[in-house]
Amino acid sequence: MLAVEVAKVLNEPADVAKAVRGGVRVEASWREVMQLNLHIRLAQRVLVQLADQPYHVEDDIYEAANDVAWEAWFTPRETLRVDITAQHSPLKSLNFAALRVKDGVVDRLRSTCGTRPDIDTSHPHVRVHVHLDATHVTLYIDTSGEPLFKRGWREDKGDAPLKETLAAAMIAATGWDARTMPLYDPCCGSGTVAIEAAQIACNIPSGLQRRFGFSNLLPFQSHVWDGLLDQAHAGVISGPSASGEILVFGSDVSHRMVDFADRNAHRAGVTHALHLRGGDALQRTPPTEAMGILLLNPPYGERIAAAGVAGERAADRAEGRSDGRRQPNRHADRQQEHVWREAAQVDGGEDSGEGDAFFDRLATHWKQHFGGWQAWLLTPDMKLPGKMRMKASRRVPMWNGPIECRLFRFDLTAMGKRHGE
Repeated sequence: MLAVEVAKVLNEPADVAKAVRGGVRVEASWREVMQLNLHIRLAQRVLVQLADQPYHVEDDIYEAANDVAWEAWFTPRETLRVDITAQHSPLKSLNFAALRVKDGVVDRLRSTCGTRPDIDTSHPHVRVHVHLDATHVTLYIDTSGEPLFKRGWREDKGDAPLKETLAAAMIAATGWDARTMPLYDPCCGSGTVAIEAAQIACNIPSGLQRRFGFSNLLPFQSHVWDGLLDQAHAGVISGPSASGEILVFGSDVSHRMVDFADRNAHRAGVTHALHLRGGDALQRTPPTEAMGILLLNPPYGERIAAAGVAGERAADRAEGRSDGRRQPNRHADRQQEHVWREAAQVDGGEDSGEGDAFFDRLATHWKQHFGGWQAWLLTPDMKLPGKMRMKASRRVPMWNGPIECRLFRFDLTAMGKRHGE
């Protein structure tokens, strides 16, 4: 998906970007580097490779770093951070390897500029990335700065927010047509999936509201960047479809989270293109007559989020209220946010009681009210289709941070219309 998106952003043939370990490789001009940072939705960073050579010991890594013309990229006035990753490296200490890279960089600048940069691990002006495999060291300079999932609009969030890059990957996997097809997240939380979709529908670049690390580098030219921004602003459309109809919808049982989503949508510039409201996922009916995409990341494991009626009952049971009645002094809190720790297991290895009941009821609700829709559900529970008594037509592997997940696709058929009825 990332290779396809890179080619699209650069308006190049589909095979221009080559898949490599952890990303894609593409030859690009400096202007295109800035263009990728501004528009790319699926990547975490845009790195420029500066060196790739064999190594055996730490001194080889120092020499590789010292040979790079860092003075062409930044001055000693900028602060520096070095990050390192490795795969099958024979070196015993990555920290020491990173230290040798840092020494190579600062010694080079001292020899060429007469002084050295300071180190700042929290808010550096410049980030150097190093990767070690079994035989080679590769050096990159980071043009993004803060990770690209930080779009700049999400200030209000819940306890386990979905990264914007993962939300974008979920949307891309569905093949959603932002011009004609509705998309609805019935467990929207603080609105990440819905807002990301609304920005796509409005042609708002993912990086339009943030700063980038390339502005601290010597190749940066402000007039070129201003031209890219002007072009991006001119491409933003006032609505998600030619008819001006709203095609992106979100709802959540927690009205507090809906308020968060609304404020985030305002900062993201998509309030005109997104309809948000409160409501239980087990009760909400389609928000539009047209059939479209249901896309959700329901609560699981340690996530704290709204779980609908079943989640409310699970929370009641966890507090010893087997009759399901809520105590009056906790009514507001329970209405706003349900704690669904017992409702689903991260490993999916055991029956999760009310969690299974929630998904079973959700499947029934979808069959009754969302016939003809596609439902896409991100979960770490590989056995979820069986628990929902539904057959997944696709299983897309994805990672939610450290949690391995699947994005399941279910093609919904109305009850009573299966098998030719």
